[in-house]
Amino acid sequence: MGNDRGMSNQIRANSILPAHREDIELHTADGVTLVGELARPLDRDPVATVICLHPLPTHGGMMDSHVFRKAAWRLPALAGLAVLRFNTRGTSSVRGTSGGTFASGVDERFDVAAAIEYAEFADLPNLWLLGWSFGTDLTLMYGLEPAVTGAILLSPPLRFSRPEHLAAWAADGKPVTALIPEFDDYLRPPEAAERFAAIPQAEVVPVPGAKHLWVGDAEKVLDAVVQRVAPAVPTPLPQTWDGPIETGDMNAYANRTVAAFADVEVPTPLKD
Repeated sequence: MGNDRGMSNQIRANSILPAHREDIELHTADGVTLVGELARPLDRDPVATVICLHPLPTHGGMMDSHVFRKAAWRLPALAGLAVLRFNTRGTSSVRGTSGGTFASGVDERFDVAAAIEYAEFADLPNLWLLGWSFGTDLTLMYGLEPAVTGAILLSPPLRFSRPEHLAAWAADGKPVTALIPEFDDYLRPPEAAERFAAIPQAEVVPVPGAKHLWVGDAEKVLDAVVQRVAPAVPTPLPQTWDGPIETGDMNAYANRTVAAFADVEVPTPLKD
């Protein structure tokens, strides 16, 4: 869907702004093929790169989970960012189904490594990991790689990661920002401040009124991401767009809401 010349379009939840988008495949060291997408600015080189690690696939998490979908649809145009999204092993979305099976955060180490490696080979700049829920544990456990600039954690439950992972980030000194919803299901701001004290450089940001899934608060998240990975870009990001806008099919995600997984038990970390 386009717009008339000289008219501004409101950026809505299903708005897709112009970008160079390509379907990609990631190949892990243990032989699994993962499906994903790389979105880059249409008319310039990216200033930074966000690698998205999604929530639990057993509870609807996927590369198209709404904050990541909106990041890929907006940030290349609005902030000059490259956004790399992919489905971890065994995860399905509109893009397709990645090979392998969900491994409770164990074999997913290969998935994280493959995404970072892809970004390196593609010469993408200034790599940041953007984890959400289960994806924050993957970030903390497996994301401390030389090529990675820093990490942003959305609703971190600290469920699979362990104290030694936090200690490693503390020792390395890379920037870590944790966005903590006031009404999170797993870790709320007071406890988060205590737990993340293990990483002296960690920035713990309470978000008033927000919940674990960030419904209604995606714009706050995107602004916070841009402020950290591309601080020269003004925020809050624009809510209108003067160029062409396409419209995404929201029906494709109707059966992936949290309500559909209300009775599904949350996986526990595998024991040594």
